[in-house]
Amino acid sequence: MDAYDKGSNARPVPGEPAAAVPAPDGSPPEGHETSDVRETATAGDHETSEGRGTPDSPESPDSHGAPVGQKPSGEAPVRIPQQYGDQQPYEGQQYGDQQYDGQHDDERYDDTALAGPPLPPPPAGIAALSLPYQIAAALALAVVAVAACVHVGMVFLHVAPSNTVTKQHGQAIDEWIYPEFEQNWKLFAPNPLQQNIAVQVRADVRAADGEIRTTRWYDLSALDGVAIDGNLLPSHTQQNELRRAWDFFVATHDNANRPNGLRGALSEKYLRRIVVLRLDREQAGGRGAVVQQVQVRSRTTNVPPPKWSQEQVSDKPIVRQLPWWPVSEADRAAGTRPGEPTGTEASAR
Repeated sequence: MDAYDKGSNARPVPGEPAAAVPAPDGSPPEGHETSDVRETATAGDHETSEGRGTPDSPESPDSHGAPVGQKPSGEAPVRIPQQYGDQQPYEGQQYGDQQYDGQHDDERYDDTALAGPPLPPPPAGIAALSLPYQIAAALALAVVAVAACVHVGMVFLHVAPSNTVTKQHGQAIDEWIYPEFEQNWKLFAPNPLQQNIAVQVRADVRAADGEIRTTRWYDLSALDGVAIDGNLLPSHTQQNELRRAWDFFVATHDNANRPNGLRGALSEKYLRRIVVLRLDREQAGGRGAVVQQVQVRSRTTNVPPPKWSQEQVSDKPIVRQLPWWPVSEADRAAGTRPGEPTGTEASAR
């Protein structure tokens, strides 16, 4: 090495003159020509081809006798970046005279780093729909929300004390509430319900052979009780439909079963259609029979007081029997089996 090699990182090849290092200004030093550098590189290449192996070989030693990619003196190996298209050895594959053990997989280049940031997840819910469907869904939700608000407001005005709004719009509130959404406070003091009321019905039916006969009494309340007993989630109709229909009828009729208000006819029609529907479910009169008229009665008994109470109540049942109601085609269309026209309807008894 000459004076120009001081502080350089060039590693000389044994047996060959050291390559000259260019001066800081970029010009070759005095007495050295650029051709010497090319000759030195050529000689190094020739020596490599004779006995030291190709530079690309993993076992080709460098000038210090260490394979390419490793530093002498037990230092960590130099990681050579992998180029695209190079084939990576898999674990157990022979690579020269060494076997690849897969211990340095974590040192490879991660190609996913060149892919950029991850893409955002696809939209879900209403956002995943097209614009027309998004508009339709938004309108449907708006209609449901408005209907829910109107219903809550109507129920509140129905149970609230009399005020200016209920006085001006009482008829509209009643038409919305009755009969399906009627509210009452009989469950609470000072006058809780202390009676068992059973609603029963019988009917005159025309059988398939044309004969008119009267069925037995069907205890509809007992049938609802059997459906509710042992059922963890009984339906609202099983619990309240028949009971509320009877309460509605009693509240709008006097003791002689005459309507005492405008809602009397509505309560009668509502109760009649319910019992006709129940008779159809029970197949009253046999298969193919058509209900001609129905009669409803209630059987009310007082709940006995506890043993420690001094209250005395009668245990005798009270029966309230209504007149016969003719069944029209509209009543049958509410849920009964289709039948032939009844012709002249029987008059109320």
